[in-house]
Amino acid sequence: MRFRHLKEASFSRWDWVEFQYGRPKADKRLESCHVYEETIKTHGELPKRDRSMLLEPMIVGSAEEAYQRGQSLALIRPRNTRFTYRAKKTADIEADRNAYQRAARQTSFFDAELAALEPSPFEFKFRFEDASGSHEYRNGDWEAHAMFWRERQRTSEAEALRWMDGKFNDDYPRDGMAFALGNMAKRPQTWQLLGVLRLDEVKQATFAF
Repeated sequence: MRFRHLKEASFSRWDWVEFQYGRPKADKRLESCHVYEETIKTHGELPKRDRSMLLEPMIVGSAEEAYQRGQSLALIRPRNTRFTYRAKKTADIEADRNAYQRAARQTSFFDAELAALEPSPFEFKFRFEDASGSHEYRNGDWEAHAMFWRERQRTSEAEALRWMDGKFNDDYPRDGMAFALGNMAKRPQTWQLLGVLRLDEVKQATFAF
């Protein structure tokens, strides 16, 4: 989905979205689909009080468990998380910039916005534990990098990093956090951190009828 090109149909993380789709021929992963962008309709935002009730039944113990189930997307509750960041080398930033430009040239029409996108000067990572052990993933959630750019513009680079450290190392773990993970079509055992969700913990008794 070319999210940057969506205008009237643009949506946010917690919006209800309706769309038509087809199954891709080359990608046989369970959740993979080709979204027909012209059919996208939004139906308002999911209230905060309902988010945990919706997602908690989908949470699994680990990416390994999701892989054994044949899933390509998974939600987990990470334990003992630690958010870290490091400044990228100039060569790494330039490599990211070139990657954006290559991706832009490979779209059905030249994506000038993607080609001009400025890479984040920092690499964000999470160390955490789940049911299968300890892990360290790069944070591929674009919203985390957008958080950095917005806060840096509002304050300063140092303040932006301190603010993110407080959010991801204090506020989110204290209030409830989930990770959205996804694997790769050609390497289904390789998982990536796609999203970091602020999600309240729900007691099991809440699901009783």
